[in-house]
Amino acid sequence: MPSPWRWRLADRTLELDDPIGAGIVNVTTDSMHAGARSGTPERAVTDGVALARAGFEMVDVGAVAARSGAAVPPSEEAARLVPAVEGLVAALDVPVSVDTFEPEVATAALAAGAVAVNDIGGGRDEMLEAVAGMGCGYVLMHIEGPPRVDRPRPDYDDVVERLKSWFAERIERALALGVAEEAIVIDPGLDFDLSVDDDLEILRRLGELRSLGRPIYCSLSRKDFIGAALAGSWEERLEAEDRANGTIAAAALAAEKGAQIHRLHDAAALDAVRVAGRIAGASSR
Repeated sequence: MPSPWRWRLADRTLELDDPIGAGIVNVTTDSMHAGARSGTPERAVTDGVALARAGFEMVDVGAVAARSGAAVPPSEEAARLVPAVEGLVAALDVPVSVDTFEPEVATAALAAGAVAVNDIGGGRDEMLEAVAGMGCGYVLMHIEGPPRVDRPRPDYDDVVERLKSWFAERIERALALGVAEEAIVIDPGLDFDLSVDDDLEILRRLGELRSLGRPIYCSLSRKDFIGAALAGSWEERLEAEDRANGTIAAAALAAEKGAQIHRLHDAAALDAVRVAGRIAGASSR
């Protein structure tokens, strides 16, 4: 059985004895955090290089905002994403992952040199088949329906138990379709089909997801639940630009609870993750 605390990408295997950071690059003008809107592939390369120089061990690049909105044609997404991937791969020694839920976009980006897919689509068969065919790393994120679509949040009796059963079923399906077990990491999907209370409960009990035997990929940087926790209510939640300190606190606690890969905007949050990881110690990882 492969070691659960390793992540196999298309061209290398990452050792996860200590937490690592995936720096966020968005080739968009409408991402939730204004400080992460690269706008053009050229700017995305510049921003990705800056993140790597700041110490991020990988770069995650996307070209469609995760927030709800009109569908973006895959051809349009690929036209922004693929040149950014090509430029980042040429400029960086660290691995480049792509944030997309479209199988054809993922395939094009992988052909351009990306080595993992960060899929906010919940592991549809078409994406799993594409990942299996390309032999790349895969981030499986929990979501209860199509991305970028508004819907009522589910009411979970026990949100962590729901995530555990959901991930177990999707991992089984991924393996059946040919995805290598050591290529899979799991993302609880904070803010996606989850209430603020759900998000906080997941972070309190994040270590329970380790029972699934796969590394935890934690994407919480500047998310809405942090703004709500800081303000005291969802309705008055702080804007993304005012969530940096809250992100540092949440990211440090996630590292202490055992998250191994942290998708973040800022080097300060990455520093917090590293210190928390050292305090927690290798024995707890």
